[in-house]
This record gives sequence, C-alpha cells and structure tokens, in this order.
Amino acid sequence: MTKDPIRVMVVDDDPDQLDMVARVLKRRGFVVETSNSPFGVTNKARAFDPHLILVDVNIPALSGDQLIGLIRKNTSLDHTRMILFSAMDEAELRKLAKQVGADGSIQKNFNGDYLSRKIKAVLR
Repeated sequence: MTKDPIRVMVVDDDPDQLDMVARVLKRRGFVVETSNSPFGVTNKARAFDPHLILVDVNIPALSGDQLIGLIRKNTSLDHTRMILFSAMDEAELRKLAKQVGADGSIQKNFNGDYLSRKIKAVLR
C-alpha cells in the first residue's frame, strides 16, 4: 500500500519566498497549498487538511505567532502540526515557537533537504 504524500500549507506574505518554498517542497514529493495572507488561512486549512502548516513570523497584518494561536483554537485542526518560519535569530525563534505552542521552528536560511527532514521529523 502506498503512503499518502505529506500535505503542507505555507503562509508567507513574501510572494518570492512563498513560491520558492512551494517549489522546494513539491520537488521533494510534498503536496503544497500556499497563502500570501493570514486572513482566511483557517478556512483554507480546513478544506486542504494539511499535516503541517509552515507559518512566516513577520506578516504585517497578523503575525505568524498570533495566527498559530488562532488556528490552535480551531478544534478541527488540532491534529495539524505547525512550524514558525523566520529569518530572526534561531534562539529567539525557538523561544517564540515554544511560547505560542508551535511544534517547531525553521530559520529561512535553509536548504531544501533540511526543510524536508525537519518537516518529516515534526510529523513523526
């Protein structure tokens, strides 16, 4: 029996970053849905039912840590893992992820194999 591909939603207000992450993940066999705005993410996530949501921290209208708090309140998504994603200092990012109940954090200066491994590790 074949295993279903991992579904990842990526939320980032930077269209270039969003496109790059989506391409990197798709190349590694992930099914990817993207959103360039935090608004409507909960509805989009309910429809897509991702295994994991990768959320940029620095979204002007609604920061990634605030967005994770809102998503966590949605009981139909309580099985969904969440990772904060940012260029901020790694220690600060880890601390913020822990504070908001994220399942992990990834700095934006990543390579595709690292991102893939990190996502799979969080889902184990």
